Amino acid sequence: MSYYAPIPSPAAAAQSLGRWLLSQARRDDAIGQLAAAAARDSQFPRDGDYKAISGRLNAIGADPEMHEALDQADLDWSAY
Repeated sequence: MSYYAPIPSPAAAAQSLGRWLLSQARRDDAIGQLAAAAARDSQFPRDGDYKAISGRLNAIGADPEMHEALDQADLDWSAY
């Protein structure tokens, strides 16, 4: 029996969501604010996926707006 690894999305293959988010710190929107905060957080999961980043936001008690920004960032990253 053969096992195959799932095929990653093109976005996932190119760059993790965490690293993509960090590269967005100069944006003038909620994603930029989230990215700037992530850059200041020494425990931010730089190679993390949505679940890891959301978990970090929960751990630090981030505002709901930051979770909404993460949702939008995930959509933008997926289209990247």
